[in-house]
Amino acid sequence: MTREDLFAFVQAHPLAVLSSVSSEGTPQSALVGIAVTPELEIIFDTVRTSRKYANLIANPAAAFVVGCTSEQTLQYEGLARELAGEELAHYQEIYFAAWPDGRARQIWPAICYFAVKPRWLRFSDYAAGAPIEEFRFTA
Repeated sequence: MTREDLFAFVQAHPLAVLSSVSSEGTPQSALVGIAVTPELEIIFDTVRTSRKYANLIANPAAAFVVGCTSEQTLQYEGLARELAGEELAHYQEIYFAAWPDGRARQIWPAICYFAVKPRWLRFSDYAAGAPIEEFRFTA
């Protein structure tokens, strides 16, 4: 599986389960709408009053499960950062291409956007009996 294959897989799955770690060290998960860059960064929006926002600001470790409706799935671990300035505008265009209704949420007072850079991925296709493939990324 190539990077382009992984990109196409994530792009075809607009929803993912995001997991983060609370200040008490407990895992917390939420369904989020996502977009992906060719570099396999995942972009999502949230509000600053959400648990995931507080968790990711305190500890940027993030994990996703992409593809929960079939036996093909991608486990994804990376580091999240809140987007701002010119970087925010760049990533918003990618996000809005996947989620055109996201533009309407910009009026929400606490809306914000994160990008997650991959550190480790595991693609599994249990239906095909294909080998599980892992990918590691260095900083």
